[in-house]
Amino acid sequence: MLEKLFFDFISYAYDHKLAIEGLAVADETKVLLEHRFTPDLPRNIYSHTKSYMVTAVGMAIADGKLSLDDKLAEFFPESVPEDPDPRLFEIRLRDLLIMASGFGEPYLMGADRRAGVGAPDYMKYMLSRPVKEEPGTRFQYSTADSILAGRMVEKAVGQRLGAYLYERLHKPLGQGYPQWENCPMGHPIGGGGMFLKLTEMMKLGQLYLAEGSWEGQQLVDPAWIKEATTWKIATDGGNVWDCGYGYQFWMSPYPGAYRADGAYGQVSTVLPEKGLVVAIQCPEVGDFERVRDALHEQFLSQL
Repeated sequence: MLEKLFFDFISYAYDHKLAIEGLAVADETKVLLEHRFTPDLPRNIYSHTKSYMVTAVGMAIADGKLSLDDKLAEFFPESVPEDPDPRLFEIRLRDLLIMASGFGEPYLMGADRRAGVGAPDYMKYMLSRPVKEEPGTRFQYSTADSILAGRMVEKAVGQRLGAYLYERLHKPLGQGYPQWENCPMGHPIGGGGMFLKLTEMMKLGQLYLAEGSWEGQQLVDPAWIKEATTWKIATDGGNVWDCGYGYQFWMSPYPGAYRADGAYGQVSTVLPEKGLVVAIQCPEVGDFERVRDALHEQFLSQL
């Protein structure tokens, strides 16, 4: 059934000229099915990176170096402005992870970073922003929240995020040292800019499906995986995949499912009840809404 559904969807994608670069299905340990529409090259996985970053958060928490209740401003007192917004001191790591920092705006998104907004010091820039809402109360998707969370990890573990994740995650997963966008001060962008091939990208989903175990090594605490991928806050996307948000993972409309989700269609959907991960990569020039709806109707909802 799986193989038939997979190849029926591939035929559908060709017939309807869906803009897809590659589609793959895996279980906990191996790739079961893969089809390429374009050459297999590392590509920007955009906000799928956020789910890699939050895995580093879980590792640091398991090591006792970080807590969900740690306060952002207390980690970076040198970046707090002279006349700070009083609510700045209420922002906790857990608020950043659910996109509810309280800043209330989508800061440091890709187009802003490319335009030089916030440069060179993203931390000073963000801590000088007004905190418009009570932290932890309303979802506002913002890559800045992920960047700030990633910086908290770095401060806690005493390493740059790229080096930390390489030793603890990328190396054991066999992903090499991924190319990764850095901020002007050399910190990896916790919210985007990692480059991976499709079947490399989806390894994070396989690891989560396997409750943090990979080739006999326990890389991530199973309790953290459950915590990060459980519904935490309502979202407001208004589409079939708009099912709420965990810690840097989106909930998905299938039993127990969740996904790491990057712009333009860089998505790994974990289906625990099916024992599968379905991953897709798409080009920046395509219409991902069409792809998303077709993937849902013709494949994922049929599994």
